[in-house]
Amino acid sequence: MRGIRTAGFDAPRPIQAETIPAGMMGRDVLGLAQTGTGKTAAFALPLLNRLMRTNRRAPRALILAPTRELATQINAEIRMLAQFTQMKMVTIFGGVSAHNQVRALRRHPEIVVGCPGRVLDLLDQGLLHLDEVETLVLDEADHMFDMGFLPDIRKILSALPADRQNLLFSATMPKEVRRLADEVLNNPHVVELADSAPAATIDHALVLVGERRKRDLLEHFLRQDNCDSAIVFTRTKHRARRLAEQLCKAGHKAVGLQGNLSQGQRDRAMNGFRTRHYNILVATDIVARGIDVSGVSHVINFDVPNTPEAYTHRIGRTGRAELEGEACTFVTGADHAWLRATERMIGSPIQRRQVDGFVADTEGPPAPRNRSRRGNPRRARSGGQQPQQRQAEHGGGSGYGQRRRRRRTG
Repeated sequence: MRGIRTAGFDAPRPIQAETIPAGMMGRDVLGLAQTGTGKTAAFALPLLNRLMRTNRRAPRALILAPTRELATQINAEIRMLAQFTQMKMVTIFGGVSAHNQVRALRRHPEIVVGCPGRVLDLLDQGLLHLDEVETLVLDEADHMFDMGFLPDIRKILSALPADRQNLLFSATMPKEVRRLADEVLNNPHVVELADSAPAATIDHALVLVGERRKRDLLEHFLRQDNCDSAIVFTRTKHRARRLAEQLCKAGHKAVGLQGNLSQGQRDRAMNGFRTRHYNILVATDIVARGIDVSGVSHVINFDVPNTPEAYTHRIGRTGRAELEGEACTFVTGADHAWLRATERMIGSPIQRRQVDGFVADTEGPPAPRNRSRRGNPRRARSGGQQPQQRQAEHGGGSGYGQRRRRRRTG
């Protein structure tokens, strides 16, 4: 309770009010809610209450998250709530040396927060023991499926005691995640607050614009008086790096965040954005899920997301914690199929805005490329990532045991 008061919590949010009582009773919980709704405290408070009842020096709670940034954020929020307890925690993820993580595990922390790839690596090597875990938390389960982590998760599940509490949180419920929930959860308390439509606190719209005018249009929005801080999303890592460099040269305090950066560089970028050393973060979808940065006034989709579902997650970086925010998406003629699918998903048309001096792009997508002599389509340079590249970008376990996992995943 001292931790709750120090964190500034005075009343529970809906997801917390609906899930904490069941979690305190030891029931399994399935929580469907958008990001930014307070899910971390919803599972952290019952978890801490349970662990404080007894004192055993072993990992007793395992929290799995899809990305390094989200795992680090979960760790920080739980530490804040547990600051007046003697609870010990460790965060484990790929992209960095495992040495410090293994050393922390030898101090027998009660709570382990990690990404599936590195957790499985350390488990396979006998450096992580999960046979006394009492509570399992799967956060952003749908994102873990999108990144191809379900096989790793199932292997981790096989190392856990059968008698445990399970808490699964997700923003959406595709059939694969529903199947996993049916396997893992035992008569769960179900709370469904998720909505495919963006939060009511977000004023979101799109501007039809030609590809060559996107950079000028971005300047138009960033120069507005009410743009205090902004996240600009691009489709590829190369584009994020280049756009961040261009914005810096134009006099903006901008920083890029993408998968080719080291973990230290990623941490410095996020910390610099949180402390307002930078007021513009140019990023790929690596930060579209779960990352909570307070006071982001604008989200600008420089490129449309790869999927309609990612639209809600991207623009959900603003309008968080019941604050208001603005989001704008730049749409070219080649993006009209994505636009139709996204409007079907959210159940309503997205507002169109006209900006003086910018003409709508009405050209359709380019024609398919010719086939090669062997009859196979030539690979387009789409900037997409293969599954292993995505796992490395999102903290799946690059660096420690990487060679073994490549054989395992094929």
